[in-house]
Amino acid sequence: MFADKDVLTITDFSREALERLFEETDVILNALTSGKKLDALNGYIMATAFFEPSTRTKMSFQTAMLRLGGACVDLPPEEISSRAKGESLADTIRMLDSYADVIVIRHRLEGAAKFAAEIAEHPVINGGDGTRDHPTQTMIDLYTIKRAHGSIDGLTVGVLGDLKYGRAARSFILGLSIFKPKKIYLISPPQLSCRPEVLHFLEEKGICYEEASTVTKVLPELDVLYVTRIQRERFPDPVEYEKVRGSYVVNELLLKSAKENLAVLHPLPRVDELAYSLDQTSHAWYFKQAYFGVPVRMALLKLILKG
Repeated sequence: MFADKDVLTITDFSREALERLFEETDVILNALTSGKKLDALNGYIMATAFFEPSTRTKMSFQTAMLRLGGACVDLPPEEISSRAKGESLADTIRMLDSYADVIVIRHRLEGAAKFAAEIAEHPVINGGDGTRDHPTQTMIDLYTIKRAHGSIDGLTVGVLGDLKYGRAARSFILGLSIFKPKKIYLISPPQLSCRPEVLHFLEEKGICYEEASTVTKVLPELDVLYVTRIQRERFPDPVEYEKVRGSYVVNELLLKSAKENLAVLHPLPRVDELAYSLDQTSHAWYFKQAYFGVPVRMALLKLILKG
């Protein structure tokens, strides 16, 4: 199910596999909270190759490996690595493959993780590629919803923000389709609406969805609101970014019409789309979501490397 498996896109995994991951995460989380020492990956090495900036993904993977008793090696920035001498991505991956038992890669180019997996003999985990996939973030998102509501099935979920360029949002929408949500609202400015292939995928899976330009009308129906920032770095034209910048702000005033148990998620970092005043409310699940990043990735690494 997971042993020696590459993690490239969330749709490569079945519901059964994700539920197995969640079960393992529960076991690890209980062990962590009880102070139990874990050493399942003693003697294993993980390589992180991040060609784009990252805080949570990179550090949570490294923390996960260390908490399991393993070790980490990290590809240095371009200016102090052989990439400054013109080394190709293929050769860089070959070197990391010879040093480590698993490789986590993030790259600005779509398909970079798949390319790395075709070269490497050891498992490759996609830590985010371009505007397309972020499978381990989706695993964390789905686990957080399960912790918040007990199940993912039967929920009405709103996905708000950059649905065109945001890889976390795209991956999350595809991940929801593995389960049985009641309905998905896709909420964005018209310029940032979901790509046709994502809508087509939802239709093929028989998922009920509706596109909307504002969150106000649909908010009372929502059990989960997944907020994403508008990603300036993804826009090919800065002028287009300025047109949609600040299109929405989720704050306490907006959430007055929300269900009492509405869970607000955000893959972070946030800019101005999520008010800091929400942090102390019962709706705020985004820091718990970030916290779950370590145990979910611990479970994933353990299942990949130890079966």
